[in-house]
Amino acid sequence: MTRVVYVNGRYLPYAQAGVHVEDRGLQFADAIYEVCEVREGALVDRTRHMERLERSLSELGIRQPMSRAALSIVLAETVRRNRVKTGLVYLQITRGAAPRDFPFPRADVTPTVICLARSLDGAAREARASAGIAVETMPDTRWARCDIKTVMLLPAVLAKEAAAKAGAQEAWFVDRDGFVTEGASSNAWIVAQDGTLITRALGSELLPGVTRRTLLDLLSREKIPLIERPFRVDEAMAAREAFVTSAFGLVMPVVRINGVAIADGHPGDLTRRLRSNFHQVAELCH
Repeated sequence: MTRVVYVNGRYLPYAQAGVHVEDRGLQFADAIYEVCEVREGALVDRTRHMERLERSLSELGIRQPMSRAALSIVLAETVRRNRVKTGLVYLQITRGAAPRDFPFPRADVTPTVICLARSLDGAAREARASAGIAVETMPDTRWARCDIKTVMLLPAVLAKEAAAKAGAQEAWFVDRDGFVTEGASSNAWIVAQDGTLITRALGSELLPGVTRRTLLDLLSREKIPLIERPFRVDEAMAAREAFVTSAFGLVMPVVRINGVAIADGHPGDLTRRLRSNFHQVAELCH
């Protein structure tokens, strides 16, 4: 099947989906994006993804190219045309194409909208969750506004590559004070020995994850205690359990940090329970 991408009002085969050479997303990373899980053909937590997208646009002063309802139709139609049942849909909005210059272009420059969807192996994801993943810690070299979901991801790319070379599947960034901020593409959590969940409170140094937010709903429903505070790497390595949250990884167990096993080196009971129950509280939009 030929994969189809949406670009500025048209659905095109990938080979025909050209992007202007002076698009500011290409030249300045002057763009934002969202990634939404597709489950049985439905979009997971679409409303919250749209809310975060609108916030990112506002923080960067990028004009919203169309209404939330229209963007939702683009997402659903891109999923449908690509026949995705289990996978991801990706939406990117740039400030648009204009002669290369650092200041913002004229206000009448039209933002660029790109949307693509692809199927992923759900069985492989579940197999990874059954075994758990390893993480490596890295100095946090990113900019000071990690709360905005921009396409400026080179520090995360370098961290992921370093983690992969060390045999790990994710990297955790560590700030100057020795506290974990978040994963390269996820939010970071640990379970203390007394069963209390710990994750860093939101701030400019980490992304307000949609999966994180929905998991908070699940914790509230099941009356699981949570403390939002920073934690150090050594505290994480001594924890009962650890996991990360992201749109497609959902609640993904962490079983090794810097090569050291967490507890018995297997996914913990609470992590597996949260993963199993996650979609009971998540929004599903067809």
